[in-house]
Amino acid sequence: MEIRANVPDELAARAESRGVPVERYVEELLSQHLPAQAEYNPPRTPEEIRAWLDSFGRFSDKGPELPESNFREWLYQDHD
Repeated sequence: MEIRANVPDELAARAESRGVPVERYVEELLSQHLPAQAEYNPPRTPEEIRAWLDSFGRFSDKGPELPESNFREWLYQDHD
């Protein structure tokens, strides 16, 4: 890969202070800030998506009883 750019004096000075060419210094900087290998997550199948969505309701029967009416009033009962 070849990247050509105008190199700021500060970048060139930092590379020189390390005793490496600017190209090598930039490669080192990039390797420190980029992941070594991007993790590939393939798209989920419709079945996997359905199972994930269904898992949200798994413990819904364990929650508090909600009132049939005046839900907003019940929800904010402890607020002034």
